[in-house]
Formats: sequence, structure tokens, C-alpha cells
Amino acid sequence: MRLDKYISRSRVIDLGSSDMEGALGELLNLTVESFPDLNKDTLLKGLLRRENTMTTYLGLGVAMPHVRVKMGRRYILAVGRSHYGIRYDGAMENEPVRLVLMLIADEKTRDYLHLLASLARLMKEQDFVDSLVQAPDLDTLYDRLFAGFGGMAAKPVAAPQTRVNRVVLRESERIAVGSGCTGLMVFGDTFAGRFKAPKWAGPLKTILVTRNLAEADERAKRFDDSIQVRSFSNQRMAQLRSAVLVGITRGLITFNDRICCVGGLAGSNQFDTIVIVDVEKEFATLLTGHADLLPSDVKPEVLERVIAVATELAVEGREGRPVGCLFVVGDSDKLATLTKPLVLNPFYGYKEEDRNILNPFMDETIKEFSSIDGAFVIRGDGVVEAAGSLIQVSDYNHALPSGLGARHAAAAAISVAADCIALVVSSSSGQVTLFRRGVMMSLTEKKVSA
Repeated sequence: MRLDKYISRSRVIDLGSSDMEGALGELLNLTVESFPDLNKDTLLKGLLRRENTMTTYLGLGVAMPHVRVKMGRRYILAVGRSHYGIRYDGAMENEPVRLVLMLIADEKTRDYLHLLASLARLMKEQDFVDSLVQAPDLDTLYDRLFAGFGGMAAKPVAAPQTRVNRVVLRESERIAVGSGCTGLMVFGDTFAGRFKAPKWAGPLKTILVTRNLAEADERAKRFDDSIQVRSFSNQRMAQLRSAVLVGITRGLITFNDRICCVGGLAGSNQFDTIVIVDVEKEFATLLTGHADLLPSDVKPEVLERVIAVATELAVEGREGRPVGCLFVVGDSDKLATLTKPLVLNPFYGYKEEDRNILNPFMDETIKEFSSIDGAFVIRGDGVVEAAGSLIQVSDYNHALPSGLGARHAAAAAISVAADCIALVVSSSSGQVTLFRRGVMMSLTEKKVSA
């Protein structure tokens, strides 16, 4: 999403306040000067009310307070920089807020959560944030913001394009066409920096798979689409199953497709592997005679986000310890009859927008509550209905591989009893497993101890 059209030089300032309320007041003064139909006091109350409900701190010294009001424009963005740091309860003690991005949105905008997610994704890039904080003057700060919001910020230096890499990429297209493939999937994390993708000449659908969406945006002209999938493994094409699954749910890939996949060891800067994947054969057991992998009420971007959060939990754990958890997505009406709370529901009473998993400020909340026993119950549109839910399903005879326990058994059972998808993060191995209609598919391999 292009963000540069929402930023104005007149709303980029150096802040003098040492607390968040004062900083918001400074940014609102600039805003109402440009848009006198807006009421400063009403906006300030709305912003502070949201801060009291849920922190808008993103990390890296960046806060993104936001509010929705009735107004005649879609979005207004104001940016303040603090040279000395702002006191903020939601920030880490040793991490004062240095940048405040204040977003005001019309209450009827439909892509509000997507805009928040795009801003949050950009402001989690350490190099970009550092470039803003260290800008010598406001004109330079604005130029860097504008460039970053337009996808034109400076990126890491491209890795050397060796003869082998050029040959592999060129020949992969020939292999794909010769073997009847309909698509070509390139795993970009093979390179630590950027790599120069060729201009594909054939009719193949070209897809870039990467954990870094900013890199994906930069290469958009060379690929038809991109898929962001995180992996904790350095093995060749460890993201393959998750990437194909996301591609299916988005409609980029169909079950009739045959995909030529090109990759190598993560960070090796060397393409060395070409694999042909028949999608229907790869996912045959998961489909079990059905053509619909995604439940009818589940949006593709919701499942994609749940997979991302589950993978992040598998990678990071909490406080250095592995965390096991269960996510159940879709068919919420049926799930309400098959679950009961183990603890008071921590999401009860909050606005649906604030507890939607597509909201970037939900990431840390989900991760904190992951330590609660029981399942997260998530509606197909992304709204988290409950955490700490006990699944109550009739005995389900299902032979699971050895080493999988009650959490996996509950996931298998609920995926049969309701039209939903269940995702499990294993506390022992960090493996992420998906269940659909009682059939399991590992999206990540088990961690191997050194």
C-alpha cells in the first residue's frame, strides 16, 4: 500500500514535549491548522482513550497513536520526532519514544487495518527508523519518510550475481516450461541482501517468497506477486509448504497448478536447488476429497496472519522459553457450542477493531496470552473471540504420530466437528502444524538441537 500521499511536510515536526499527551497536542495543533473542521479536544480525548485501552507502541522507539472520527477525508498523518525521548508507559524502560506517527482516519474507511499494518511493517525496520531519528533536519526527515512510504527507501546492497545464479534462474524458467509448470516460485531469503531477478519472458506466474516484505515490494516489477512467510530454519526452501498454502488461500495458486521452485540455503547467496511441486499431490491428504482448503467464512489474509503469528511464537517463544498454543479459525457460531472458558476471557468487552488479529498492535497481546492454557478462538474475519478456551468435542478416534499430545488431539477433533482450521505450535519442538477435517500438515519442521 502506497503511503506517501498521506504525508505532508507541514505535518512533520521536532517535538518539544517530554510526555505523550504533550506530543499529541503539538501534532494536533498542526493538524487543525490545516483542517479547521476538526476538533482538537475531541481528537485528543479519542487518542488518549485508545492509549488507555491498548498500547500503540511498536518497538524501536516508535509509537503510532491512532483514532477514527467522522471527517471528509480518508486519512491524515502527522509525524513528530523527539531528540531526547518521550516518557511512555507502553515502552520499554531503556527504549524511550523517539518517533510519534499520529494517524487520524475517517470512521468509514475499509482498509484501516491494512494501512496500520503497512505502517507498522515499515516502522519495524531498524535501518529505516534509525535513518529518520538521525536525519540532520526536518526536510531530510520528510524526504526519507516520503521515500520510505513510497517504497523507495534505500535497501541493502545487492549480493553479487554470480554466473551460477544467473544460469540457475535462466534454466529454471526453461525447466518450468518444459515440465508443464504453470508457475515459478523463487525463495528470496537464499540471499542475505537483494538479488537481481531476471525479466521473465514466458507465460509463467512468477512469485517471490520472502520473510521481508519490504524487499518484496522493491522487486514487485520483476514478479507477478509476493508471499511473506517467516522461517526459523536455514534449510533449503523451508518455507515451501507455508508459501504454497498462502498462495492457495489467496488465489495465486490453484490445486491444478504445477510449480517450479528455486532456492538454496538461507543466506548463502547461492541458488542451488530446483524442485517441481504438483500442488494437488502435495495437498491431497489435507483436502480429503474436498476442493475447499479454506473454510467458507475465513478470509485468506486472516489465515495468513494467524500462520505468521504462530510461526513467530515458534521462533521467539516468550522470555526465552518455548510456548505451545492452539489457534482455531472460522465457524465461530459452531465453536461457541463446542468450547468453554478456562479463565475469564481477556478479549471480552473490547471493540472488534481493537481485537482483530489483522491489527498490528494485537501481535504482542496474542503472544502474551499464548501462555494461558486453552485455545484462541478467532472468527473468519479476524476478530479474536476468546483466549483460554477449553475444547469440548466428542471422542474422536484419530491416530496421531508419537510425540503429539492433548493440544494436537484437540486441534484434530475440533477441525472435524466444525468447519474450521486449527493451528498448533508445539512447546517441545517449535513445530507449527495445521489441521483441516482431522488431517494434519506440518508447516514447519521440528527444530534440531545443536
